[in-house]
Amino acid sequence: MPDKDRDDQKPGQGGMAAASKGTILAVEDDKVLSQLLVSQLEGMGYRAYGVSRWAEAEKWLAENEPDLVILDCRLPDADGIEILPEIGEQRPVVVLTAYGSVDHAVRAMKSGAAEYLVKPINLDELEMVIGRALETATLRREHEFLKSRLEDRQYTFMVGESDAIKEVQRYIEAVAPSDMTVLIFGESGVGKELVANALHTLSPRANHNFMAVDCCTLQEQLFESELFGHEKGAFTGADSQKKGLIEGANGGTLFLDEIGEMGPSLQAKLLRTIETGRFRRVGGTKDLEANVRIVAATNRDLGALAREGNFRPDLYYRLNAFNITVPPLRERREDVPALVDYFIRNHDFSRRINKRFDSRAMARLQAYDWPGNVRELKNVVERAIILSGDRSVIREADVALGDGGGDRDPTEGAGTVLAFEGEPTLEEIKEKYIRLLLERYGGHRQKVAKALGVSERSTYRLLQRYDVE
Repeated sequence: MPDKDRDDQKPGQGGMAAASKGTILAVEDDKVLSQLLVSQLEGMGYRAYGVSRWAEAEKWLAENEPDLVILDCRLPDADGIEILPEIGEQRPVVVLTAYGSVDHAVRAMKSGAAEYLVKPINLDELEMVIGRALETATLRREHEFLKSRLEDRQYTFMVGESDAIKEVQRYIEAVAPSDMTVLIFGESGVGKELVANALHTLSPRANHNFMAVDCCTLQEQLFESELFGHEKGAFTGADSQKKGLIEGANGGTLFLDEIGEMGPSLQAKLLRTIETGRFRRVGGTKDLEANVRIVAATNRDLGALAREGNFRPDLYYRLNAFNITVPPLRERREDVPALVDYFIRNHDFSRRINKRFDSRAMARLQAYDWPGNVRELKNVVERAIILSGDRSVIREADVALGDGGGDRDPTEGAGTVLAFEGEPTLEEIKEKYIRLLLERYGGHRQKVAKALGVSERSTYRLLQRYDVE
């Protein structure tokens, strides 16, 4: 509830529409100072609100999500230092006091204050302190998300000189500077996430986070919480508020891999987020801004899924505003030498010995169909580096492919033999068979699903169940 003396301020509204720099709540019992703070903050480009009691602030905070709070230490109905931990848990707090002392300042900082100011307030200093507190909070938030989401990426760009890959690069360069939603098509292992990463790196959002999430690795309820975040008490085990990937990618790019595996309920919520630019945490009532660019990827025919009623047509058309198809490696075999060279140069062991593939080994790599695409090639190269030992030249005998050589289907005419010591349980048979298929198809999960005679979603669950990838 805002200051009652300000007729132009009403609950849920600021005196000005300038929201570009964020929202600030000033909790100050001196109404003249409160009005001055609100006026000055609005002049600085913030959306500002003023309240004079903790009860009013508590009610306002239950309905709104400020970026920063300015808090007077002595309120008519509360001790500011005592309530500071509750307020400061989710956003930076600048503490104001008329009774400055070293002990008081130390107590405030230990309770979670981002900054500490003594009245009377110097407005230039206030602006500097607010800017510093917001910048620090942003850096801390980005650091936490980057730390929790950091992945071991061995390569970060598209490698190759084929016409097919040059066309992909041309599309990336054309659409990256815009904020357009992009849908990336391609088989497993072709490098769809690399395309998404390139779109982010070449965009105006490059200085913010790139968040990637696999839509088929979590149960729907857990995935919703991962994507949108949740409020404290939203479900069993939600002991505190958690910000989701949308908030973690604020200002940046959110990459949704295997979007075709997303359930109907989540599809509806994602559609609303794309259309309105707003979202809610699980268990929340506040609409929050989704300042992210959406890039999605799939190895499935989303158009066909939409026509069959297995994917929302409206979401499909929203995602498909601009699409990029990444060709499989078998359609750009001329890129194999460049990819092999890249993997060798970025492998610790081979860098020490300066390894290379001889002509027969390279010819074998180029003749193979690569059902697992670039991911399978990377695994084969790394295995050959190890098998070649201290030799600088990697020979044909060091190259282990799923088909034993040549360019035919690795399973054509092949039988299946499972060997066990003793009498295996049914679970042991299942696990070993799944591992055999993964190896045979070079990690290509769609082909594993076809061989098993089950859906891809069921295959993903089996992989998780037996902890195999």
